[in-house]
Amino acid sequence: MSVDYAVVIPTVGRDSLRVVLNAVEHGVGPPPREIIVVDDRPEAGPLPPTHSARVLRSGGRGPAAARNAGWRAACCEWVAFLDDDVVPPRDWKLRLTADLAGLGLDVGASQARIVVPLPEDRRPTDWERGTAGLADARWITADMAYRRAALVHAGGFDERFPRAYREDAELALRVQAHGYRIVNGDRVTTHPVREAEFFASLKQQRGNADDALVRRLLGPRWRERIGGAPGRLPWHVATTGAGGVAVLCGLLGWWKAAVAFGGAWAGLTGWFAARRIAPGPQTRDEVARMVVTSLAIPPAACWHRLRGEVRHRAVPVVGGPGRGVVLVADALGRLRSRVELRAAARGAGTADRRGAAGRSAESARGSAKADERGAAGKSGAGREAGIDPGTGTVRS
Repeated sequence: MSVDYAVVIPTVGRDSLRVVLNAVEHGVGPPPREIIVVDDRPEAGPLPPTHSARVLRSGGRGPAAARNAGWRAACCEWVAFLDDDVVPPRDWKLRLTADLAGLGLDVGASQARIVVPLPEDRRPTDWERGTAGLADARWITADMAYRRAALVHAGGFDERFPRAYREDAELALRVQAHGYRIVNGDRVTTHPVREAEFFASLKQQRGNADDALVRRLLGPRWRERIGGAPGRLPWHVATTGAGGVAVLCGLLGWWKAAVAFGGAWAGLTGWFAARRIAPGPQTRDEVARMVVTSLAIPPAACWHRLRGEVRHRAVPVVGGPGRGVVLVADALGRLRSRVELRAAARGAGTADRRGAAGRSAESARGSAKADERGAAGKSGAGREAGIDPGTGTVRS
């Protein structure tokens, strides 16, 4: 039985797109009904020859929006997503259709196995090790085929994710929440390591803003749900906090505290850099890259996470209110409200005390007058009875 499928390739205009298109158009196996290339650059530019592929444009809104534009334009039972920087084997179409053929209606997606080639003559760099993590990642869309009905039921990719980060895992969890299964196929696709600039790892910290959204969508244990490793954000917060306090203490002239917190910052930063340098090739360029970026990554990570928390603060937190970031304006407003409430309470208490004091004084004055009247009455009665009011004795 033939498999009805389309191929969607989001791209930012990389030259590697021609490799993907060559495998999809000229490789071995049943051809797709349609090939859709989605240009996700803010402004249209030249692309490698796309031949029979249909080209759409998503305006630079990110891979989530680009994939949505692609699968919504397709009318096939299956939609196979490929990144524009992978290298599918020549028989990729044959292997894909073999993976999809005969799958039950309860299967919503089939994931390929991703292979990341690393250098054999040296230890991998920090960037190469990061890319190699794709081989073990769950549900990445570098090569992932979704049943179109599953995408419709789940609503597609969440376009609030502007980067190729977390959007695929979040979709996979929603698809499974709708009762579909995701299975592993037998096809294998290669994901080469791209060239990286000096500050590539620093720019990756923008993903911390997306982590803020994932936490709200999936709950506080979101890392366990997507199969991610524990993050380093708590350590980055500690490092950034120690550095900030050291600077503040220095400005205030508290030198001992400044030295103590400065030492803590230096120790945490050095430990972070050493952990990144040790498994790498330890060349001069790599060590310099690790030292410089290790200084900048902790505050950058904290800044982007804060930015994400603020940006997505209106998204309800799954599993409870969570620990959202409180805006300064909100904090000042709450503080002002508390001050006003306390002032009102103190005013009410003062009024109550004044009222009670007034009532007590009036009561005391009334009691004194009553005593005087009673004493006067007793005195008159005593005079009539011959009683001395001073001693209470009977006069003879």
